[in-house]
Amino acid sequence: MSGIPHDHYEPKTGAEKWLHSRLPIVGLLYDTIMIPTPKNLNWMWIWGIILTFCLALQIVTGIVLVMHYTPHVSLAFASVEHIMRDVNGGHMLRYLHANGASLFFVAVYLHIFRGLYYGSYKAPREITWIIGMLIYLCMMGTAFMGYVLPWGQMSFWGATVITGLFGAIPFVGEPIQTWLLGGPAVDNATLNRFFSLHYLLPFVIAALVAVHIWAFHTTGNNNPTGVDVRRGSKAEAEKDTVPFWPYFVIKDVFALAVVLLVFFAIVGFMPNYLGHPDNYIEANPLATPAHIVPEWYFLPFYAILRAFTADVWVVMFASWITGGIIDAKFFGVLAMFGAIAVMALVPWLDTSRVRSGRYRPMFKWWFWLLAVDFMVLMWAGAMPAEPPYSTISLIGATYWFAYFLVILPLLGVIEKPTAAPATIEEDFNNHYGKPAE
Repeated sequence: MSGIPHDHYEPKTGAEKWLHSRLPIVGLLYDTIMIPTPKNLNWMWIWGIILTFCLALQIVTGIVLVMHYTPHVSLAFASVEHIMRDVNGGHMLRYLHANGASLFFVAVYLHIFRGLYYGSYKAPREITWIIGMLIYLCMMGTAFMGYVLPWGQMSFWGATVITGLFGAIPFVGEPIQTWLLGGPAVDNATLNRFFSLHYLLPFVIAALVAVHIWAFHTTGNNNPTGVDVRRGSKAEAEKDTVPFWPYFVIKDVFALAVVLLVFFAIVGFMPNYLGHPDNYIEANPLATPAHIVPEWYFLPFYAILRAFTADVWVVMFASWITGGIIDAKFFGVLAMFGAIAVMALVPWLDTSRVRSGRYRPMFKWWFWLLAVDFMVLMWAGAMPAEPPYSTISLIGATYWFAYFLVILPLLGVIEKPTAAPATIEEDFNNHYGKPAE
């Protein structure tokens, strides 16, 4: 952590000094594992290690699955069945990979909402937040392309619907869609493109994760109070922090063990619970499923995409003001990506000087309503695009944008926050008692 006094690695033996003068890798690992960490972090700070585990799991299982997968429209479905039936442990590898994606998104959503509640996006951590949102976008792209690879009915038609969104972009939409598909429709070229990118993007995510970790090691960890670690002297910093090893490593490993207990129970006893049964039917371009839905972790934004139909006044106004360039389909695409963009811009949309939501009484109500709204949108996204679900989706989408674009900026002006502790040490002592002298 830049600016926080702490002991750095000092090589002792001749071999350590020789290596350190040429490649200070041991020093880098030491400074990373012994980094001073705010000692009042609560259990919502466990998701980092869960996400790291998920990334490693997805890469390792993905590499092994690729050894047996054939990216061709005539062979892809059969190759997945071959993995499930003939490869030693293949069914377990596939279930770990498929459910690992779900665990990945559970952890990332809890990680994001924790950051939104405790103000982890506020100065000086704006870049850390933006890098995190880039990781999230790469995750969404990787997951979408991975969903296409089994070449089941939902894979094929999901790819058809989602890639069709690019065709809604005025003037350049059709060439972009054709380039993305590799032809006029979802076919073998599409599968090959998606397979290649699905294999590449996890390594891009790994690189972004390294930059993300580097970023918050530079600015320091946020904490539930939002109060920064004192940087005046080493003694003051030590009162606010403890080394990451062993304290938080043990805590995180314990949390990981609990989460994995639930995860392996799902993989072992209900591995297809979060999947769609239509994806066990081979893709058929001539048979459209009754209800096309993406994976559960896309559903909130899928609901926003479908919420803005041609009879919604804001869509009609946008169409009129642009001479019909922005139609309902394109407006839905803009809304879907805009819903993610407003999250990325939250460091500049939140005008409050108080970082942590713990000391913002009005903010708490609006934030928890946002969390409920997210779950409602997820449910609505899984329902048919008809009343009353379309109306519920529109209300949910309206609140999502209102929260980031109207409520957060206004709260910074009208809200009267409660008093925060002066130091992390004070907050820690208030919760756990002052240590004996």
